[in-house]
Amino acid sequence: MTSATEAGVPPTPASPKSRKSVTGTRRIVAVLFLLPALVLLGALVVYPIGYSLVRSFYNQSGDGFAGFDNYKALFTDDGIRTALKNNIIWVVFAPTIATALGLIFAVLTERVRWGTAFKLVVFMPMAISMLAAGIIFRLVYDQDPDKGFANAVWVGVHDTFSQASAFPKAHPGRESPLVAQGGGFITKTTVRTGGTVTLPLVGVAPDQMPGDAKKAVTPQADPGRITGTTWQDFTRGKGVGTLGGVDPSELGYPGMKIEAVKDGKVVETAKAGDDGTFSFSEKADGAQLRLPASNFKEAYNGLDWLGPSLVTPAIIGSYIWMWAGFAMVLIAAGLAGIPRELLEAARVDGASEWQVFRKVTVPLLAPVLAVVAVTLMINVLKIFDLVFIIAPGSSQDDANVLALELYRKGFAEDQPGIASAISVFLLLLVIPVMWFNIRRLRREVRR
Repeated sequence: MTSATEAGVPPTPASPKSRKSVTGTRRIVAVLFLLPALVLLGALVVYPIGYSLVRSFYNQSGDGFAGFDNYKALFTDDGIRTALKNNIIWVVFAPTIATALGLIFAVLTERVRWGTAFKLVVFMPMAISMLAAGIIFRLVYDQDPDKGFANAVWVGVHDTFSQASAFPKAHPGRESPLVAQGGGFITKTTVRTGGTVTLPLVGVAPDQMPGDAKKAVTPQADPGRITGTTWQDFTRGKGVGTLGGVDPSELGYPGMKIEAVKDGKVVETAKAGDDGTFSFSEKADGAQLRLPASNFKEAYNGLDWLGPSLVTPAIIGSYIWMWAGFAMVLIAAGLAGIPRELLEAARVDGASEWQVFRKVTVPLLAPVLAVVAVTLMINVLKIFDLVFIIAPGSSQDDANVLALELYRKGFAEDQPGIASAISVFLLLLVIPVMWFNIRRLRREVRR
């Protein structure tokens, strides 16, 4: 007897109830296993998104329909506009710099023996929470060079080329022969050859005097020169010491610069010794003596890293410190999968190491670099912790980002409608980046 298949009649399809998946599992069973995950997904993701979307169209109290007013505030509120501008800066610079550093570290450490140890050190910040990293960098960026590492380094480099004065607080006392001029001080009268001049100052605490300062010496007349002394005209104790006179316990100002000025021009310059004494030649005859402003220059205190102008770049720097290791590890994994014969063939053809890197290595790593960059873009769009912790209250408005503004509108300012609109806006910003990433991953799977 001829079967239906042999007769050319197609077999009757199985009923829906008997259908099985590729692995042989019935669909109903698969749905039952997935149901808890679907419930959690709906409760923790779908419902909050839907609720935020609906809430974004209501007013502050939630009982009146506001239409698109909350969305209009995204582009009219100064705080939100600043946050949006800072988010653009974050998206452009943070992923780019972190990815570039990760690429450099991955390529350079591939050829050194201690590359694994270096990668471990660079990746280690990833093990630190954002909260802890924020506290660390709040201290790193402290304005005081004795506390903040960034300013300690910056001040050290600055002082290597431009030394600060040891006498920033020095100034003339009562009945002084000096008057103020252009940040410095100048004598009221001119000086003559063979005469002496005293330049007393006050204002420097005894414990702040330079270590090489010696007891001041009263100037001695020299027929062919002009001699003088500049010193700290202060003696501890009530009624102790002579005003305008050198007393035994008073110290000279070592290294103090003195200029002889005639008709507005400097004709000669002298430098005080450890005991404060100095002298000029006959060229200074008839000149006024000036203590220039450089003698009283305040000590350089570094940069205001957390001030309004630098706070965002400073926080981006802390983010890069944390995430450059993540980029390096992923790129190093991609680098290990590049066929070595391609690199060697390029070198044999005469390509330099820079040409091999630029024309062979980077193009082959393009998919990995795209993964890292897109992942970091998604991450920085929702950055919150570092900005909230590192930026002080005085400059937090200048460092504001959308996630922080969402928190402030929703909790500090009690404007849930605008906060919901910000959250929906953030979702809309993330979706294109996620879509690009998913699409790229699917292309990779097809290959």
